[in-house]
Amino acid sequence: MWRHAPLGALRAFTRLHRWVYLRSKGWLGHHMTGRLTSLVLHTTGRKSGQTRSTVLVYGRQGDALVVVGSNFGGDRPPGWLLNLESEPRAEVHVGRRRIAVTAEILFPGSAGYDELVPLADRSTGGTFPRYRAAVARPIPVVRLVPAT
Repeated sequence: MWRHAPLGALRAFTRLHRWVYLRSKGWLGHHMTGRLTSLVLHTTGRKSGQTRSTVLVYGRQGDALVVVGSNFGGDRPPGWLLNLESEPRAEVHVGRRRIAVTAEILFPGSAGYDELVPLADRSTGGTFPRYRAAVARPIPVVRLVPAT
């Protein structure tokens, strides 16, 4: 359903989704995108130092959560990815749970990247290959590993 929506509609839905997820403290929002599961990623702004939050669909690899830095297939990387490059420690809301995580950013050619591509494709509802083909920049896969 969302694969063919205009970019403006996707961004508006994402803002609404984040608002619902945060206001309900995770009671609503985890499955708001139908069969896809979503989390709220809380990063530290690389310029502002303020907390920034965004909703992302995710997959699981053991205890780690896996998200894709596609920015809806945009030419520029998403702000949350740039924030994680600057400060890999973050938090996620997964349903009602809030978990401290450390980001491992994997680009094409990185060890483990090819292993995560099928998971990334499933977790994004099949949009990952289309995004990878649509942009010149490499689209990373990010493992969010629970902090110990």
